Parts: sequence; C-alpha cells; structure tokens
Amino acid sequence: MKKISIKIFLLAAAVSAGSVSCKKIFDVKPKTELDVSQMYRDVYDADAALIGLYGKFMLLSEQYIILNELRADMLEYTSNADENLRQISTHSATASNPYASPRPFYELIINCNDVLKNFDIMRKDNKLNETEYAHRYSDVGSLRSFLYLQLGIHFGEVPYVTSALETVDAIKDQKNFPRLSFDALLDTLIKFEEALPFKGEYPAGTNLNITVDGYPTAKWFINKRVLLGDLHLWKGNYNSAASWYREVMETGTTGTQNGSYYSMYKVGWDSNGDIDHYINYGRAGDASTLTLNSQWRFMFEQAMTTEGFRREWVWAIPFDNKFKPGNPFIKLFSPVGGQYLVKPSQDAIDRWNSEKQRPVTVAGTVSGLPYDARGQLTWREIGGQPVVMKYLYNYLNYLTNAPTNILQKDGKWFLFRQTHLHMRFAEAANRAGKHRLAWGFYNSGFAGAYPASGSNVTNFQNTLSEPYPFNFDGRNSGSTGVPYYRADWYRNIGIRARANLIDQAVPATDSLLNIESGLINETALENGFEGTRWPDLLRIALRRNDPAFLADKVYAKLQKDGVAEASAVRAKLMNKANWYLPFNF
Repeated sequence: MKKISIKIFLLAAAVSAGSVSCKKIFDVKPKTELDVSQMYRDVYDADAALIGLYGKFMLLSEQYIILNELRADMLEYTSNADENLRQISTHSATASNPYASPRPFYELIINCNDVLKNFDIMRKDNKLNETEYAHRYSDVGSLRSFLYLQLGIHFGEVPYVTSALETVDAIKDQKNFPRLSFDALLDTLIKFEEALPFKGEYPAGTNLNITVDGYPTAKWFINKRVLLGDLHLWKGNYNSAASWYREVMETGTTGTQNGSYYSMYKVGWDSNGDIDHYINYGRAGDASTLTLNSQWRFMFEQAMTTEGFRREWVWAIPFDNKFKPGNPFIKLFSPVGGQYLVKPSQDAIDRWNSEKQRPVTVAGTVSGLPYDARGQLTWREIGGQPVVMKYLYNYLNYLTNAPTNILQKDGKWFLFRQTHLHMRFAEAANRAGKHRLAWGFYNSGFAGAYPASGSNVTNFQNTLSEPYPFNFDGRNSGSTGVPYYRADWYRNIGIRARANLIDQAVPATDSLLNIESGLINETALENGFEGTRWPDLLRIALRRNDPAFLADKVYAKLQKDGVAEASAVRAKLMNKANWYLPFNF
C-alpha cells in the first residue's frame, strides 16, 4: 500500500496548536509514515494534508527567490557564493545546478495531485461536504497552478501532469507526458482556474482561518483571484486581468466605512504610521530624521497580527525558529549568523540613488532629497558590505544590525502585497488603453491623475465614465467642499507619493511604452528582492518581442559589478531561446 511521509512543519504545528478542533489535524501516531487508510478520514485529515503541502512549499522559498531575483538585474552573488549561484546570475546553469532543477516543483505538484485525488474520494464518500470540498480543492489546485506558472516562467516548455504518480521520475517519459509551450500552459491553467468552485479566502473562524501564536493563517494560503489576474496578464487578456485584480483591491470595501474600508489593498493613507507605510521624516527635508521605527520599513518587521500587516500583505508565510523548515533567507542575505551569498547589485543601488524626493521648503530654500529613501530601508551596509534587509528585520535589530539571539532565525517569505497588485493592475490598464489611470496608480493616485480645478470635485478625481474594471471613484471634497464627497477610493495616493517621490512626467508620445517602462521600474524600486523581478522583465520582453529590454538590464547589472561575462551574457539573452533554463531532472 502506498505510504505517505509525514513531516511537522511550522504551518502544521501552528494550526494543530491553535484550537481544540484543529488539534485533530495531527492526532497521528509518532511514525514517519502512514498508510493511506489512516489518512483522509475527515475534514481534519483533509486540513492536515493541505497544510502539509504548504509546509513542503516553504522548502521552495530559497529556489524561488534565487530564480526570480538572481536571474534578473537587482540581485548579485557575493564572493562567498558557490559556482551554482554564479551560474544562475550569468545564465550559464548546468544540468547539475540544484537551483535550476524543476524536480522540487514537480515533487510538490505530484503531492498536490495525490491530495486532489483523495479530496474527490472524500467528497464521494461524504467525508467532506460540498463547501469543505470546494474550499480545499480550490486551494490545492491553485497552489499547483502557481507552481506550473513558475515552471513556465523559468523553463518555457514543461510537462503538465495532473495524475498522482508513484514517482516523479515517471515525468521523464515524454511519450506519456509531452511538454506544453508556455503559451499553451497558460491556456490550460486559465481554464482550470476559472472552473474552480471557490475563489475566495477561507471564511474567518473556520479551521484554516484562525490566528495562532501571532500568525493569522489566512495570509498563508494563495490568493486565487490574484493568481487568475497574473495568468490573464501573462496571456495578454488585460480586461480579465484587471477585473481579477480589482476584486482583490476591494477586499476591504464592505461593511462599516472605517480605515480598512478605505485603505486595505488600496495604497491609502491612514492616521497611523504603522498602517499607511509612508516614507516619512521627523523634520521635513532632514535626511537624518528618516522614520525607522514605523512607516515603510516597518511593514517587513511588524507582526502578522497587526492591522498594518493585514492591509499591506496579500500572501506571506512565516518562518519560526521553533518549527521546521528553517529560514533560508538568513543564510542567503545575512553577514551575521548567515553565509551572505547574495547582495544588492550596484545597478539596483544606482536605481534608488537616481530618484528625487518631493520638494520641501527649508529656510526659504526649495529642494528635494536626491534619492529614493526606500533604498536605504531595503538595503544597508553592514561591515562595509551591501546587505538586502527586507528579509532580516525579524532577525537583525534595525538600529544595531545585530541579532537579539543569533540562533533564533525568524522571518517571513514575502510573496505578494498591495503594491504588486496596483502595479499589475496598472500594467493591464495601460495595455487596455487606460494610460492616465495606469499613471495615477503608480504616481500620485486619482487626485494627481485627475486633479480638480476648484473646490467642486464632482467631475474630477474619478473615472466613473469608464466601464468596469476601470471605473473608480476617488473624489475627496475636503471638509468644506460642496458637494461633499468621501468616495470609496478617496484615500488612494499612489505608490510614488507614498514613497515621497516626485511624479514621473506624463509622456507626450509613446505613452503606452513609456508608462509601461516607468511602472516596471517603479516595481523594482518598491518591490525589489521580493521574488518578482525576472518575471516582470520576461513578461514585458515577451509582450514587446524585444530581447534588448531584458538583455540590457542584465548586462548593466553584470557590467557594473565587474563580471567578466557581461557582454557574453547580453549576447546570449538576445536569443529568446536562452531566456529559459534547460529542463533537466
């Protein structure tokens, strides 16, 4: 009989400890293997299987960041890095490079297939009711689709396997498992995802949406609407992509009209600095007073139970030192308690330093600080070395750069947040011909894109004449305006305004391409090192049929960091076939 390996990961352990009902999830004998007959008896067993998948998914976090960032232009290897990391950065990965292996993805995909098969059996045998089945089947199916999207991004043509195989090596047989092109894979994934019976989040208070030891479990699981938006964006279905993104952007637009209603996933201001995540200064124009203990930096440190984290992050998974698996990001990024294997590229540093902040008047002089302060909060020098900090704020003290306890390597895997959401909506809107709307989302919001000429804002600060999903109402009349407006999107300020940066100019010509290039650059500044840079560059290069868009950026990174192969890598990337890794098990 088939055996199932059981490992206790953070996700599983946390949920099993979280409530009396969920404790049943891991009421199993202390064995390393179980017969299938001992599993899938009830909804608690179903939850244990699902959570076990996410525990194994966490093991992909290091490979996910390395492939999605080191292949692109913002992350570079250090002198401590081995040959495998150097190969990824220079697009020269060999068959033996573990970072370039699709096998770990397929091992988890086969696990997903097995769980999906057993969920079908449980529903047939009335061990899961229709609602329990719909929620869990849709989650596992979407996690599998996310894995396939990653495989398509990095390998191009890949086998699409939906059966529960005894061994992952069976996938090597191309007669039984022919490879789909990336484009055909997108069609297949969209069809599957659209047909899923449930696309929302687990309802509050149910087994898989509780808070355990400071970790709200709702954030652990993939957002199915975001995934659908991404799939349609890759495919070029821009209205559909924008529609799915907008549904997520308006997650909080329900019930009582409070701070969450107006700002959750809307890049909206709030009176609480731990929620609105501005770039802020104690004294205007005084670089030495940059706020560190709250605001923008704090979103990477704050507890997952906080309102600020809830409004900013769509998908994030915690690493806790008390549970497996260990946090791989300390090893990758930290020179203290880690191996310091990767660092910000000089090109990334130059990108932040080339921006300009909004002007302020100090002692009669109008000026703006000549850099993007997000750079100072995304990376810093420790011991004379540039260090990516986003993943280290739960480990290294932001004032001392030293760990409170060098053995307690807590942290988070940041997968998706509201600024990703806004940038991808803007990307879709721009391609759908809504150029000014796209510009507003990543610059200074509706007030900046559609400014009022007077106190009556009735015909300004909105796009209500547009069809859904592009019809927004951001009208804000102020306290004395007539008529009085506090529309659903009135707090939206745009990504660059939140970062205290001047707006990018609205181009007179080629607005589509200029705005698209601008928003992809803004994603680098805002979301650098969060695992989306290579996909962003690849998607635009594919859409434009422009290899230089991608090749030039990778070349600039390597050239500035003194990598001898820079020119050869650029020449290689001018051939689309070399955008993908060799598919080797």
